[in-house]
Amino acid sequence: MALIQPVILSGGSGTRLWPASRAAYPKQLLPLTSDKTMLQDTAQRLDGVEGLTGRTLVICNEAHRFLVAEQLREIKVQADIVLEPEGKNTAPAAAVAALLALSNTEKGDDAPLLLIMPADHIIQDKNAFVSAINTGAASAEHGVLVTFGVVPSYPHTGYGYIEADARTLVAVPVDSFIEKPDQKTAVNLLETNRFFWNSGIFLFRADSYIDELGKFVPEMVTACRKSMDEAVMDADFIRPDAESFKACPADSLDYAVMEKTEHAAMVQLDAGWSDVGSWSAVHDYSSKDADGNAVLGDAIFHECSNSLISSQSRLVAAVGLNDMIVVEDKDSVLVAAKDKTQGVKELVEKLKEQNRDEIYHHRQVFRPWGSYDSIDSDEGFQVKRLIVNPGAVLSLQKHAQRAEHWTVVRGKARITLDDKEFDLTVNESTYIPIGAVHRIANPFEEPVHIIEVQCGDYLGEDDIVRLEDEYGREGTKT
Repeated sequence: MALIQPVILSGGSGTRLWPASRAAYPKQLLPLTSDKTMLQDTAQRLDGVEGLTGRTLVICNEAHRFLVAEQLREIKVQADIVLEPEGKNTAPAAAVAALLALSNTEKGDDAPLLLIMPADHIIQDKNAFVSAINTGAASAEHGVLVTFGVVPSYPHTGYGYIEADARTLVAVPVDSFIEKPDQKTAVNLLETNRFFWNSGIFLFRADSYIDELGKFVPEMVTACRKSMDEAVMDADFIRPDAESFKACPADSLDYAVMEKTEHAAMVQLDAGWSDVGSWSAVHDYSSKDADGNAVLGDAIFHECSNSLISSQSRLVAAVGLNDMIVVEDKDSVLVAAKDKTQGVKELVEKLKEQNRDEIYHHRQVFRPWGSYDSIDSDEGFQVKRLIVNPGAVLSLQKHAQRAEHWTVVRGKARITLDDKEFDLTVNESTYIPIGAVHRIANPFEEPVHIIEVQCGDYLGEDDIVRLEDEYGREGTKT
């Protein structure tokens, strides 16, 4: 029996879940429907799948690499993390995974099966999911490219559909793929009992996928192969060659292969699946009170029904809301009718046209060493709260246009300032002049919290020269 290589695609930005989900910290890295993040839930739902390899393969982008690595470390999942030089959709990502898996296969062994899973889906019935995967594996071993069609619960217009005569639980040939339909078409599709939601989950032999992709988009295989042949290891990350990868055409796995191949099959999936593509979906899959209200964070309702409040940083109180969504973040608040939440994507496009930073970053920005939260700012100054994790250390750096004042408010820090090194504890402070070489380290057992006051004519994050860095960021500005 061939081994199954789990492959988690973690490159999405989740714009429909703004302001909680942003480019620098998207929905798959958030705990939206459980106490674990969506990425962590995805990595842990495979217990019981037969023939799993010992390591998970994750495809993500440069900006999320440390967050992904830390979240997997927290749940003790061993993973190889491939950093896409540029987002090219799912077909090239799957090709990179297939080529890497084949390169790690011993001569004479069967090619592994790739289980391709988006990082931002939820599965409520893990046993049903595992059963479907084991069913699909029997066909995938023989060169069939298996996709999983979700048994639809209502005529959804936000999903694509798969047509198949799936009256049994085995893999059956795919008859057609249907684009996202309008409401009338969706109702008609469900009446036939032949159409299923397209889950975007796939299972196939690595060599079978490369062969089929080579038939239909040979230039994609060529670009991905060259990119992986010239890939380099960077600490815990695999970096495909950027120039070769950027020459690769962008396309989805569905368009590039599944809609063209003669070897596509579908296994039906009835496991409480959702891609959590809107705030109304978050409401649907959240715990609710007797009036249908769901709360994430600190919130209180009075005379409200069928509504969701998500609060990140403060108490949110609501009176008389019906079928509404309220999402509070430290720097933004979204208020939307529950049946209009698909329009959040268009709202984000308007923010992008205005060049608003709120679509890219939260107020609290995460770094490999911890995080910083921009508490206050005005002309000539900015105040941040830095949290440096135990064992972490910032880069050795200097600034050309700003000075900094540091005060420790919790824990203990080790400071480098030019040729001096010293420790600061609670209620102790130091001053970093413009141009001084400096760094913060935390070799202690508890996180250290520092209030940083920046003063200068320019306070942008790109005013930084990194001289040394434990995370491979020397010479970078972000």
